[in-house]
Amino acid sequence: MEDLNAAKQRTHKLMLTNRRTCTISGVCDVLSFDVKEVLLETDQGMLMIKGDDLHVSRLTLDKGEVDVDGKIDSFTYSETAGYGNKGESLLSRLFK
Repeated sequence: MEDLNAAKQRTHKLMLTNRRTCTISGVCDVLSFDVKEVLLETDQGMLMIKGDDLHVSRLTLDKGEVDVDGKIDSFTYSETAGYGNKGESLLSRLFK
């Protein structure tokens, strides 16, 4: 059983070039994105990318890869617990 779980877990890798282009592997899902923030679910937890003029230029979920272009200011990781609470609205989760 452990071998099956290990095979499902992809390598998570983040490569940033000149704060303008970012390639990320080990991505499970893109939860939201706009020109200021991109929220990704990765194998290592939630990843929030903040910046200006952000664009998801390539998305290949079957390979778990995402490219983000723009002026990248920060990367923030958090645990996945709390993001997927079914039955709760976004506002109720924000104001806990």
